Amino acid sequence: MRDFSRRGVLGLGLGAAAAVGIAGCGSPGKAEPGAPGSIKNPRPGEKPAPRAIGDGSTADTGPQPNQPARPVPLQPGETPPQFVVFSWDGAGEIGNGLFPRFLKLARDHGAAMTFFLSGIYLLPESKRALYHPPNNPAGASDIGYLKDENVRATLGCIREAWLDGHEIGTHFNGHFCAGSGSVGRWTPADWQSEIDQAVSFVTNWRTNTGFTDLDPLPFDYRKELTGARTPCLLGRDSLLPTAQRLGWRYDSSSPGGLQVWPVRRSGVWDLPLQSLPFPGHSFEVLSMDYNILANQSKNTTKGVPANYPAWRTQATGTYLGGFRRAYETNRAPLFIGNHFEEWNGGIYMDAVEEALKGMADKRDVRLVSFRQFADWLDVQDPKVLARLRGLAPGQPPAGGWNTYLAAA
Repeated sequence: MRDFSRRGVLGLGLGAAAAVGIAGCGSPGKAEPGAPGSIKNPRPGEKPAPRAIGDGSTADTGPQPNQPARPVPLQPGETPPQFVVFSWDGAGEIGNGLFPRFLKLARDHGAAMTFFLSGIYLLPESKRALYHPPNNPAGASDIGYLKDENVRATLGCIREAWLDGHEIGTHFNGHFCAGSGSVGRWTPADWQSEIDQAVSFVTNWRTNTGFTDLDPLPFDYRKELTGARTPCLLGRDSLLPTAQRLGWRYDSSSPGGLQVWPVRRSGVWDLPLQSLPFPGHSFEVLSMDYNILANQSKNTTKGVPANYPAWRTQATGTYLGGFRRAYETNRAPLFIGNHFEEWNGGIYMDAVEEALKGMADKRDVRLVSFRQFADWLDVQDPKVLARLRGLAPGQPPAGGWNTYLAAA
């Protein structure tokens, strides 16, 4: 782990996967014997069966359920919603029960989230040689592969997440933060290779794992995939041409963005992690659990336990402070990044849960996925968005929203 500066910008995936005992996301689904997943011929009058894709690891089951109403443009003088996106890097279930915990939290509060799945979390370690990371040896990765039981659990959680209405993005595959093989040195062609492999691991898990008793993932991943966050928050500039060519909608790899309304870069919405007020300090901290940790316990994820209560309060205050600064002033969207990890006794998981609860019941607040937010941005009047971008962090609209946006 590196870069423990006060404004550290390190975004890590799950640690080496681990734990014994799987806390699952309900049943991943049992497939019909001898069939690709649960795909079977419909009876007369039944809804047509999903269309199996490839080896049956995924299936086109139609429009995603549990989506918000079609977005509409802001009306003249209307107050913008306060958008908040909670996102998860790696998105693997390693037996600590965190993935199902936050799926339940989202259901309880009507929230949608974005899960940036690392493709190798669906590739058994015994098949790691199938992964050819750019400028690195075959099978290399700075994050661990999952045990078979963890791959199973992750499949169940990803399936449940999509059916609940969450977005499944990509965190690519292995993490390479330093050296000649760093993702910061990758070319657009390297990113294309990495994306193709991530898609392959998601769409061929049945072949790669040998699991025949699980339902397919209920989506066409190539169509589902519309955005990403790069490992270590590196390599965005080389990724963007590839993202644009693939028709992606957004990227969330830029570190240290301000709490302002976003712009497009290379035709892709730039939705960065943001600098938030850090309680007790004069500097700001990146809106990600690891970066808060880096400013609290420095070079360890197991700091002094006596500090956990104060650090938990500080982390919660960081998220809620950033929320209040936007909610009470320029209404810029708030983007928060997390990992399913129990760093420093799990205090960051507690902090993000308390923060979400503190935001969910406020008027005009929408807890959405990145893709849902991009949907809203796409239907807005460019002049209105330009007017919104004219507000600095913490700057309220002059004369109130009715006056300020009416001028657009």
